[in-house]
Amino acid sequence: MINKKDDTDEKRIKDIMSTNGMPDTAICDFEFVKKHLINCRAAARLPENAKSIIMAIFPYKVENKPPKNISRYAAVPDYHKICGEFLENAVMSLQKCYVNQKFEWFIDNSPIPEVAAAVECGLGVLGKNGLLINKKYGSYVFLGEIVTDLQLIPDKGGEKCLDCSRCKSSCPVSLCKQDCLSSVNQQKKPLSPIQMEQIREIGCVWGCDICSEVCPMNQNAEATYIKEFIENYRQEYIIGEDAQNRAYTWRGIDIINRNAELLK
Repeated sequence: MINKKDDTDEKRIKDIMSTNGMPDTAICDFEFVKKHLINCRAAARLPENAKSIIMAIFPYKVENKPPKNISRYAAVPDYHKICGEFLENAVMSLQKCYVNQKFEWFIDNSPIPEVAAAVECGLGVLGKNGLLINKKYGSYVFLGEIVTDLQLIPDKGGEKCLDCSRCKSSCPVSLCKQDCLSSVNQQKKPLSPIQMEQIREIGCVWGCDICSEVCPMNQNAEATYIKEFIENYRQEYIIGEDAQNRAYTWRGIDIINRNAELLK
């Protein structure tokens, strides 16, 4: 006999998400983000009368030791396709269970302010570097979500980061997104002499993990369970490698090759 208390929509949906490879999910009230939606083309796909957001995290840390010359997130295959397939499969399963409801998935290119929504529903806390820090996987997580017109009871967050400011004091440039070293080594315009020296100093040709590596909440971050990340992990970028399905190709291969030349 089914216990009705255990047969709620919220539990059923989380079970479906878990069955489709996403065990770490939480529900956010769409009203929370309604006034802060990001103006992008993907917003046209939002369900009419959207009421709930099913947030999911995808851990990407593979090894305890950080990669040699790329950010941890760039050491695994491009998450958009891999995590998108998880979300797409979940939507198909949800649609079969709720035939009269609408479900739309998003990842990265999303009208949802993903970090804010994930913090609101308790998937982690907001670090001073603007990243979500999950209790289990640290800040080494990608975010994705499914927006639905199904009314669900939201989960609640409330915890805060340790406020130690190590991320801020350890950053050699600035935690501001436009000045971050990750923005510097991804920019298309020519690098200034100062920027070239910054890339040489951090020794990273794509992204930057300094603020994450020093965070106390990341020291015992668990490794990912996603096999596609594990099986296709790379410790470093080498000029001339097969860069297909890698995060650093979205700016064009010349950008990361330019940075790699600086480290020779």
